[in-house]
Amino acid sequence: MSRTDWPGLMRAGMRGLGLSPGAFWALTPAELMLLLGQGAGDAPMGRARLEELARAYPDTSEGGD
Repeated sequence: MSRTDWPGLMRAGMRGLGLSPGAFWALTPAELMLLLGQGAGDAPMGRARLEELARAYPDTSEGGD
């Protein structure tokens, strides 16, 4: 069973992020993790990468469609 480190999370939220106690407790766990930089995942694909992929794999139609 995993235990939540509430004192650590409170320090990170209130001291680290400067949240008021009310703002801290109003957050969902997912929102708090996002604010703390966890679970953000990779950045979305940018325009340059999309264009690079389009050049590498052009849409072609076989059959005159």
